[in-house]
Amino acid sequence: MLSLAPAARIFLCREPVDFRKAHDGLVAIIRDHLGEDIFAGGVFVFLNKRSDRIKLIEWDRNGLWLHYKRLEKGTFRWASPGAQEKVSMTRAELSMLLEGIDLKAGRMRPHFAAGLRIKGRAEGEETHALAGERTAPQEAR
Repeated sequence: MLSLAPAARIFLCREPVDFRKAHDGLVAIIRDHLGEDIFAGGVFVFLNKRSDRIKLIEWDRNGLWLHYKRLEKGTFRWASPGAQEKVSMTRAELSMLLEGIDLKAGRMRPHFAAGLRIKGRAEGEETHALAGERTAPQEAR
């Protein structure tokens, strides 16, 4: 079972990769083509040309992890927005991709709030939880 931190950055390389590449070859692609630093954290996802194999690589402060999955039947399907070389993914999208759920056919329902307004204890002071900013009480506005 693959477990990722909630704040993990996940990137999918849209170009197919030669799966003879191992750790060093994938790190070179991450650095040269995707413009990212593997040692800064994050999980990088690569597919082969037939899309029946997937590799995930990540740094864990002590070494590189390389996860590999080969499908016996079928292909991995993902939504391909735009022409950029890398696509940022969520943990949910990665889980669906690994489980064989077609991301092209699926859609995400808007069920998360962009920000929260929490009433503070000091006379109606509001805190925007995601932004971390405080506003004055309602009467003073």
